[in-house]
Amino acid sequence: MAHIIVVGNEKGGAGKSTVSMHVATALARMGHKVSALDLDLRQRTFGRYSENRTSFLLKEGLTLPSPYTHDLPDVTQDAQMQGENVHDHRLSAAVASLEPDNDFILIDCPGSHTRLSQVAHSLADTLITPLNDSFVDFDLLAHTDSSGDKILGPSVYSEMVWNARQLRAQAGLAPIDWIVVRNRMGAQRMVNKEKMERAIKNLSKRIGFRIAPGFSERVVFRELFPRGLTLLDLKDIGVKQLNISNVAARQELRDLMKALDLPGVSVNF
Repeated sequence: MAHIIVVGNEKGGAGKSTVSMHVATALARMGHKVSALDLDLRQRTFGRYSENRTSFLLKEGLTLPSPYTHDLPDVTQDAQMQGENVHDHRLSAAVASLEPDNDFILIDCPGSHTRLSQVAHSLADTLITPLNDSFVDFDLLAHTDSSGDKILGPSVYSEMVWNARQLRAQAGLAPIDWIVVRNRMGAQRMVNKEKMERAIKNLSKRIGFRIAPGFSERVVFRELFPRGLTLLDLKDIGVKQLNISNVAARQELRDLMKALDLPGVSVNF
């Protein structure tokens, strides 16, 4: 059965779709069959990213390893069990149809609390939570005092993950491997960065997640989206010499994939 990766938090602008596309494409490039679902039915950033990729490759006559992106199936009223939520049924039907034929299913969640997102978290074998390196985003995980040094208690998103973990335990499923990915980290050793580092380490021990390095703020990510490309595709489209920023970004992706420690994955790019 496929290993389910959920990329989610409840705040927009943290880089979820960029992380999703790079993780899914990296897995495809390493020979794994990957399918993806975009649960943000309104903005569809990941879906648009994937559509841009398909259009660009077709236009250029290229074939590159890619994840297969699927829409949630429509369901009729008579197909639902009594009392079943329609969103639960659509997501469970999609996952059930994809599990037998894929190594990985990646689910990109919206930057808000929805029923679909809540259900997806309970399905996660691996949960990736991208987080901008600021206390504004950290507040999604936990509340702190005014100094930022003392954690006062978990916040709404951490509570949702806790509920998802309880549901999996009740169903006899393996625990969620939760990884918080720190995006847009500054290069300099600033006071705020050091406070964030301490706060995340303390919280990881209290509520049980691992910490992984993410992506720095780079222009290349904004340039790649219209063509649906990732850092790993640049040489295949004729970029002969990567600049220093692109080389560093590839290393960040390599470090992230190693930190995820996904089953059966040997990072070889």
